[in-house]
Amino acid sequence: MRKDFLLRLLAVILGFTLVAAACSDDDGDGGDAAADDAADDSSDDTVEATQGDSDLLVEIQDRGELNCGVSTVSIGFAVQDSDGIYQGFDADFCRATAVAILGDAEAINIIGLTAAERFTAVQTGQVDLLHRNTTWTQSRDSDVGMDFGPTTYFDGQQLMARASDGFSNASGVADIDGAVVCTNAGTTTEKNIAEAADLLGITITLNTFEDFDIVTQNFIDGACDVITTDGSGLVGRKAEQQPAGEEWVIFPGAPISKEPLGPTYGQNQSRFADVVNWTVYAMLIADEYGVNQANVDSFLDAEGELGRILGVGDDEVQSAMGIAPDAFYQVIKQVGSYSDLWERHLAPLGLTLEGTVNDLHTNGGLMYPPPAR
Repeated sequence: MRKDFLLRLLAVILGFTLVAAACSDDDGDGGDAAADDAADDSSDDTVEATQGDSDLLVEIQDRGELNCGVSTVSIGFAVQDSDGIYQGFDADFCRATAVAILGDAEAINIIGLTAAERFTAVQTGQVDLLHRNTTWTQSRDSDVGMDFGPTTYFDGQQLMARASDGFSNASGVADIDGAVVCTNAGTTTEKNIAEAADLLGITITLNTFEDFDIVTQNFIDGACDVITTDGSGLVGRKAEQQPAGEEWVIFPGAPISKEPLGPTYGQNQSRFADVVNWTVYAMLIADEYGVNQANVDSFLDAEGELGRILGVGDDEVQSAMGIAPDAFYQVIKQVGSYSDLWERHLAPLGLTLEGTVNDLHTNGGLMYPPPAR
């Protein structure tokens, strides 16, 4: 009897020990959710991987509004107009996603975020999605806890200086020996230029600032000889802020980095990710068929792949994704195709689509959407 009692007591103690250990593991999962790097790289980005405890797609549909993060200072991509409304290439991709999920381009809360804020905003649920010139890198795709959708803009880091400072014939990093170079603090841009100068054995003075508005103002004031960021950013600054009578030169040499930019979101939300990704693909497929915002209604009798994308056939692929059958028709009708967004926001800055890496694969570019089937 006593032996049986002792065995039962031992079993109870062991059970409590296992429960305590399990509780301890649960409590220890939290970690730090800080993402304080402005980076387009990596090692300093320390955001904890997002846990998929709920279905984000359903959550957004119940909420009736998509929260989408954009840059605060990216000319052509996301800049507030005089009414405080964000306009630009990235801002319209936010709207396109809102249409796909909710059927309404106005069912959106676009939130301006600095580079230092962006990943924390996803982790804490402040935003559902980033369309914020964020570079897809290995570490961000793994230990930082982000997932990436299809690249919407293939970019690369370049340099810009004043022709009057002797840079009219400069072509690359080798031509900036001894220069004061300015860029954003804590970004891949900062790391890339420092590494490139070191590899070439040249000396630069590298000054960094919180955002590119401050960088550009220091350049205008003469405190910087050279500024560097993604090429698209330099084109926008030159178009909008080059003083009269002055010539800013974007070095024509090859970019010193690869910067694939596109939608970014937390891990473990595959249904939401599918909708984000296929919104981009649908806008590209529309361009493959010559469909745009102005003429989409004339294709409502389309068959095959285009019919499936527009939701006019019996094969309702979108319904299986949890969105309306005509969701992507509404995206094109309310916001536009990929080339519509380009012509609206980037062409006025002098950025050409035709024949570039950002063009369709049929025109020699890298945009190759998978088949809608």
